[in-house]
Amino acid sequence: MTGFRHLLHPLYRRGQVRSVLKALIPARYRPRLRRWLRPNDPESNVHWCRVVMNREIERFISSLDCSHIDALEISGTASQGRYNFRSYHSVQYPDYDVCEGPLGQEQFDLVIAEQVFEHVLRPDRAAANVYKMLRPGGIFAISTPFLLKVHGAPLDLYRWTEHGMRQLLETAGFTVINTASWGNRECLSADMTPGLDWTLYDPLRHSLINEPQFPIVVWAFAAKRESE
Repeated sequence: MTGFRHLLHPLYRRGQVRSVLKALIPARYRPRLRRWLRPNDPESNVHWCRVVMNREIERFISSLDCSHIDALEISGTASQGRYNFRSYHSVQYPDYDVCEGPLGQEQFDLVIAEQVFEHVLRPDRAAANVYKMLRPGGIFAISTPFLLKVHGAPLDLYRWTEHGMRQLLETAGFTVINTASWGNRECLSADMTPGLDWTLYDPLRHSLINEPQFPIVVWAFAAKRESE
């Protein structure tokens, strides 16, 4: 059976058998089949709403010269071990509150804040403090929700569109490299259930088509000016 799985795996990745499996396999069995066909796939336990965002953020960071980057991740560890950073440091709230000020005197080439800024009391101060912690030319990678149910951790305070995120970053002094968003009504409906559960991505039945009018998540990349 293992050999048969390895034979099917590349075909499954290219989508050549997905339509057939979708027609033949009842929906309740598809997650189990997906895990069997893709046992080591990093997307096998990813929230549907995060798949495209994760891919785009990883593509951007991987395009940087990571071996010369000192990176800081705020309230998360998702980037640990994923990139060949020269150094990697992670800080957690409430041990460190980015609204209160920079993290000591240390500076970084890259700061990552994934799904954090909706929870901080003063995102304007937080963005300004990230700017201070970056070396000239340093990069800020940020992602936040937009059409997502309230999820206090401990508080859930803000939402941004792409234009709103650009305004937040430019006000803090950043030059915005790019903003993007992803969402569709099908994913939005699947996640609008009570509790803090999110729908896990199943490529056999979940579409990654983007409907720009219904952004579930928003992300941006911005740079500190070289002259500072």
